[in-house]
Amino acid sequence: MDLRFEPEDVEFREAARTWLAANVPSERRPEDGKAMRDFDNAWQRTQFDGGWAGVSWPTQYGGLGLPIVRQLIWYEEYARAGAPYTGSTFPAVFYGGPTLALRGTDEQRSRHLPRILRGEEIWSQGFSEPSAGSDLASVRTRARVDGDHLVVSGQKVWSSYADIADFHFCLFRTNPDAPKREGLSWVLVPLDTPGIEVRRIKTLARNHHFCEVFYDNVRVPLDNVVGGVDNGWTVAMNTLGFERGSAFLTEQLELSMTLDELIALCRARPSRSGHGSAFDDESVAAELAELRASVTALRAMSYRTVSKSAHGELPGPEGSIIRLYFAELRQQLATLAMRVLDTDGLEFTPYWESGWSGQWLWDFARTVGAGTSEIQRNIIGDRFLGLPR
Repeated sequence: MDLRFEPEDVEFREAARTWLAANVPSERRPEDGKAMRDFDNAWQRTQFDGGWAGVSWPTQYGGLGLPIVRQLIWYEEYARAGAPYTGSTFPAVFYGGPTLALRGTDEQRSRHLPRILRGEEIWSQGFSEPSAGSDLASVRTRARVDGDHLVVSGQKVWSSYADIADFHFCLFRTNPDAPKREGLSWVLVPLDTPGIEVRRIKTLARNHHFCEVFYDNVRVPLDNVVGGVDNGWTVAMNTLGFERGSAFLTEQLELSMTLDELIALCRARPSRSGHGSAFDDESVAAELAELRASVTALRAMSYRTVSKSAHGELPGPEGSIIRLYFAELRQQLATLAMRVLDTDGLEFTPYWESGWSGQWLWDFARTVGAGTSEIQRNIIGDRFLGLPR
């Protein structure tokens, strides 16, 4: 790893910290529906108008065109400032848009990237299907070429924010006779196209972010294919590289503050033994120390990823290491909090209000989203360690 902060980077950090202190919204972010979308778009627009959106994105598409190290600094200060969760803007800003910047045509980039940064477009991801979740190559939703259009029929599931999104970036099967990974296409679909139905899914954590999306002979222009027809597998791998790595960088950096909140909880709660606080319990203290070391290790891995990007390398299988480590670490942290809360943890408190029980429920999804833990371990063993299949 070779990552240095130059004097100009320190100045950038101070400027970011000052701007965030003055501009982070004081009102609570809505957690559902149009109000949530409006809040997220307004906050994205505020960042754009302030000159902080798309720190490392190309200038011709509205970004600042700065080195990836400055993007890291922005994420660190964003987390430290307690700025709002990016929410519905997350799929487009953090991994859908970067995929388009990498693999899209000039016309596709010019049409969408500035609008994403200005908070004018919300995207939703459409990869998973009822029979193709972690086994992404088994996607069956059919997209048949008909002249200058695709005709799409099938179903997607677990599409976050599809009920309020403008576009659905999807993986469709365009050649059913080709090998599984060779007959797929990455397509950007306007969600107001006739023939699309969106149904919301309520989760254990009591949110409605996930949706099912049904396609019934939906006509999509071939111009909306990114990376070429039947070449969607490689584009999807780029998307997952961003999603499993840099996309969750802010959350990785926020984890240190979440651990501080857990330590404060342990100091405030009585020990189950009846002597002192939970923090005085040797087993709890040992687990907190282990969590602190793990959070520090995660930060070092994140820095290594940024260092690779700074030297021109694309996200690779090491993103699966970070994703897996982060997901299981989040679950360990929330589980300890629930153990310390004891019976008080039975009272539901939403995770968007920093509630531990809601966070504990939501964290079950951490080892499923973006590929299950088993899939991540397979990727690590196969592509990173070179182990036999």
